[in-house]
Amino acid sequence: QVQLVESGGGLVQAGGSLRLSCAASGRTFSSYAMGWFRQAPGKEREFVGAISWSGGTTRYADSVKGRFTIYRNNAKNTVYLQMNSLKPEDTAGYYCAAEFNSGPILARSAGEYDCWGKGTQVAVSS
Repeated sequence: QVQLVESGGGLVQAGGSLRLSCAASGRTFSSYAMGWFRQAPGKEREFVGAISWSGGTTRYADSVKGRFTIYRNNAKNTVYLQMNSLKPEDTAGYYCAAEFNSGPILARSAGEYDCWGKGTQVAVSS
């Protein structure tokens, strides 16, 4: 089992930046892809981006492409979401998730992920 803990959220002005971290811990070190999702109050959970185990493959939602970057440091058991040019519409709880036994195609659906963190809040003011 993998435990995930997000951190780095906060309040930022529009146009600013934040870097979220997702620290993974657990007994095993099996390979897994990682995804980032967000959920605003009253809305469904939305795919933000994902990264392969090696870090060699990423994909992003169109809404964040060019502004957000996912990368990981497996030696530190940590995945990062660098968020630049933040907009008020980015305000949400942000969650990281692990997809075990992932294939070459990174999943966009929350239901395909096996383990979730509890989230960190991001608020972007205008």
